[in-house]
Amino acid sequence: MRKHGGLIFYIVLLGIIIWSVWTASSSRNSLEKYTINDFYADVNDEKVDKIYISQDSHVPTGEIIVYLKDGNEESFYASDVSKIQDIALEKNVTVITDEVSDSSWFFTSVFPYLCMVAVIILMFTIFIRSQSGGGGTNQKLMNFGRSRAIRKNADEVGKTFKDVAGLQEEKEELKEVVDFLKNPAKYTALGARIPKGILMEGPPGTGKTLLAKAIAGEAKVPFFSISGSDFVEMFVGVGASRVRDLFADAKAYAPCIVFIDEIDAVARRRGAGMGGGHDEREQTLNQLLVEMDGFGENSGIIVMAATNRVDILDPAIMRPGRFDRKILIGRPDVKGRQEILKVHASNKPIAEDVDLEQVARSTAGFTGADLENLMNESAIHAASENRSFINMEDIKKSFIKVGIGVEKKSRVISDREKRITAYHEAGHAILFHLLPDVGPVYTVSIIPTGQGAAGYTMPLPEKDNMFITKGMMLQEIIVSLGGRIAEELIFDDVTTGASQDIKQATGYARAMITKYGFSKNLGMVNYDNDEEEVFIGRDLAHQRSFSENTQSSIDAEIRSIVDECYDRAKTILVENMEILHACAALLLEKERIGRDEFEGLFGDVKKQTVTEINLD
Repeated sequence: MRKHGGLIFYIVLLGIIIWSVWTASSSRNSLEKYTINDFYADVNDEKVDKIYISQDSHVPTGEIIVYLKDGNEESFYASDVSKIQDIALEKNVTVITDEVSDSSWFFTSVFPYLCMVAVIILMFTIFIRSQSGGGGTNQKLMNFGRSRAIRKNADEVGKTFKDVAGLQEEKEELKEVVDFLKNPAKYTALGARIPKGILMEGPPGTGKTLLAKAIAGEAKVPFFSISGSDFVEMFVGVGASRVRDLFADAKAYAPCIVFIDEIDAVARRRGAGMGGGHDEREQTLNQLLVEMDGFGENSGIIVMAATNRVDILDPAIMRPGRFDRKILIGRPDVKGRQEILKVHASNKPIAEDVDLEQVARSTAGFTGADLENLMNESAIHAASENRSFINMEDIKKSFIKVGIGVEKKSRVISDREKRITAYHEAGHAILFHLLPDVGPVYTVSIIPTGQGAAGYTMPLPEKDNMFITKGMMLQEIIVSLGGRIAEELIFDDVTTGASQDIKQATGYARAMITKYGFSKNLGMVNYDNDEEEVFIGRDLAHQRSFSENTQSSIDAEIRSIVDECYDRAKTILVENMEILHACAALLLEKERIGRDEFEGLFGDVKKQTVTEINLD
């Protein structure tokens, strides 16, 4: 209470200073409203009764107060009071003069600067106090070096393994750490030591932070959480000081867990880019390396970290003794997605027609965060239609919104552009349906989306693939070229709408040759240099590790693959021209069609097998 009272006092004092400055400014502005020219005019018109002259010290300047005959008073500042006095006496105006006051040099010269310094000190004091978190050491003047980690006690974490779904193997692996924290004597009796660090690696949204909280909740130990970016500041040495302070606090609460989210912000490879070896980030990393496994002992402290860029971390922090375990947390499979959906649907009213198993099958590639967002968007859609429960239609519409974007039905499109879009999307959809390893088609639409597309064709993967075969990549290229080929066949012209499709097809073809070794001519050699990024890897620029002749061969191979896929896609669409017209007509009529309506166009037409493209 005393602290808040002092803070209020300083705020009130600052307000008084600001009000005083504003009042003085207003006073000066009021003096400037009545000028010396106005005075001359009033004197000549015999409107002035008397004047009062208040002269400044040692100089012939001063304030002139004018008393008019109509009872009003005016004032102005004169640079020569003697001249004003002579003019007034010449016009028989009574002049009253004040004695020249000898103002103190302290108030005229020093006091304004002292006020300015006082205001600066006051603002700095308020800032420091606002940054302080309590009594004792937090009241130090310089609080920049203090750790910004948030500490939660064992009963405040609020998460356990029950709250983590879809990560069964990862939880099993981490149960040893929980048991170690609960019963350390059982392990130390055999000479085992507690793992010093656990690095969780995986795509964004897969549950790395949630898993770290669950470990602390299961073990019932304090939990310190901080982001990697919270260590580094513009001031040299602050990051290293915060690392020391964090581990000093953690030792006081050991055994405990220290969780560093996005550790790549502070633990990037040293010596990369133009930063050299002496910048603030690298000093912070050096201190972190020492604290995790240096000369100091941090017994009872488990450091957990999360990143989705393990490839750019410094090798020194990856070794055993610092991060003893590396756990890959990938995207959940269909069983994991169903478990995650059950968790996020447990606090929402769900209609009987909602089939979470079907939703899990249709959301291949979704992370836990994506699934949470899907259910949240479904709840928002149901509420917007004034319903008290979520039905399957809400989830389907939210699936399109999350995957493609919001449809812009109000956008005005000409009939010709609609027709071009209909044939373009029909070309994609037919190839999705007929090729064996892609699709099936979930939705086809010619309604513009918020991402700038004139329409979209959304496939529905029915299974999770651990890897991609060469045939699957060839089919992806064929499907990507279907829209452009349909435009050529129907309109004998092409548009810019296929630019993203061409980019995607070229990317697949390039990866096949340079990354996956699918070319017999060039052999199983990796020609891909994307891993060495500027300012992240060891070099400032990419250095090509192959000759110009090899580059020419790569370009020729890529062109050959795309051309072969183009010819195959064109053959399939020509053979199914009637279905192409029928699908386009149905799209022009309904603007969006689902899987059943689309597949009904084919009747007994079966899937075709892609002819193997010769890469020799």
